Amino acid sequence: MNEDVVCPAPSGVGAIVVGDFPLSSGQRIPPHSHPQHQLAWTRSGVLGVAVDDTYWVLPPTRALWLPAGVVHRTGATRNAVLRSLYLEPDRCALDWAEPTPVGVDGLLAHLIDYLSRPDLTRDVRLRAEGVVLDLLRPLPTTPIHVPRPVDERVCAVADALQADPADPRSLEAHARAVGVSRRTLTRLFVHDTGMSFDRWRTQLRLRAALPLLAEGLPVSRVAHAVGYATPSAFLAAFRRTVGTSPRRYLNGDAILEASDTGMR
Repeated sequence: MNEDVVCPAPSGVGAIVVGDFPLSSGQRIPPHSHPQHQLAWTRSGVLGVAVDDTYWVLPPTRALWLPAGVVHRTGATRNAVLRSLYLEPDRCALDWAEPTPVGVDGLLAHLIDYLSRPDLTRDVRLRAEGVVLDLLRPLPTTPIHVPRPVDERVCAVADALQADPADPRSLEAHARAVGVSRRTLTRLFVHDTGMSFDRWRTQLRLRAALPLLAEGLPVSRVAHAVGYATPSAFLAAFRRTVGTSPRRYLNGDAILEASDTGMR
């Protein structure tokens, strides 16, 4: 499969068709696009969807709107069933032009399940579809963006950090490992990614942390796994970069009573 692959959804009575695609842990669907808009969601497990270098983590509390024609890659960090809603653009009142995360509450989840039934009459289906569209609300969160470098020396550093986000080596140590000076590697990172080494590594660590958090691992364990000495340091980096806490980012909650350090 390559980025020119277009995967049309089956046609249906209304504007929305629901499809289910089981994914095992670590399984990836190669780059593809659809002529329909897509809402990607899972009732259990954790999905990851990437568009170019931007990556979204989708626990059952979040779905991702993908406009028609947008090339994307989808995978699962643990066993999941990708439940996709395909919406015909000429019959859909929504026309969001960019990939957009939305919150999924109990009502929307039940309606998605309801629309997957094959025995609905036309009128019943159309009424349910209208409610689904009314419930789609964008979440005010920022995706994690980790640009892929081009220079082979920067790629070697990026590959090492992707293999082990907790790698504690400094920029100078990475520069020695790939045979360049600290100054050269600093310049190459900014040229290739538009980010400093420290910022790029932070983005990578946060992206690596999200699937672990979505699976319910404690913040203390996740922080250590991606290279932070303390949970507070990890939470501070997350808030500074994404603009909210991990709990709110994943749940899409406007108000949370529990503190972030209480995530267990």
